[in-house]
Amino acid sequence: MKTYHLKTPLSQEDVEKLEIGDVVYLTGEAFTCRSRLHRWVLDENHPLPDAGKQRDLLIHVGPIVLPEPDGKWRLISFMPTSSIRFEKWGARAVDEWGLRMIVGKTTMGEETMAMMREKKCVHVSPQCVSPNSWIQHIEIEKVDLFRELGTIEATWSLKIDELGPFVVDIDCRGNNLYKNHEAEVDANREKALADLGIDADFEYTKLY
Repeated sequence: MKTYHLKTPLSQEDVEKLEIGDVVYLTGEAFTCRSRLHRWVLDENHPLPDAGKQRDLLIHVGPIVLPEPDGKWRLISFMPTSSIRFEKWGARAVDEWGLRMIVGKTTMGEETMAMMREKKCVHVSPQCVSPNSWIQHIEIEKVDLFRELGTIEATWSLKIDELGPFVVDIDCRGNNLYKNHEAEVDANREKALADLGIDADFEYTKLY
């Protein structure tokens, strides 16, 4: 396992050197996206905001943001959401939006992973739960589609400084950290059941 401090825009070389289990900290520009922006652009054929066209780092997050009297925005809380929720659009987003990295919890599916292999893109997950400690590493530059999509689903343009740590869970060669863990857990479970003399098809006791 290695630790990398990467800056955007990310190059193909940046993502190709990453392997599952590596830790990354991110500096530069990023943009946010949840379900509504995916539908807005990929299902309803609206143009992608300039924030997405100019940035190759996408964060699956709906930040909590409040307006300030001077017209600026104040970030209250920031915690990436589960990326598997967006698998329907994942492959197209990687391809059409020119993504090099996606930040989000959990994992993504086979179609998105295949596109990541083709386009050289990786997925990283938070290594810890720290929504408020991250605030000092994030500056909001602007917001797009605020009226159309609302504060949580709007596209926020961010400037980040040593944001992390994140762990690489999908690399651009098709390796998936979660699938590896699942295989290890299944093998350990089978061994534990065998050692205890418990049938593999047992059911938990139903109390009600």
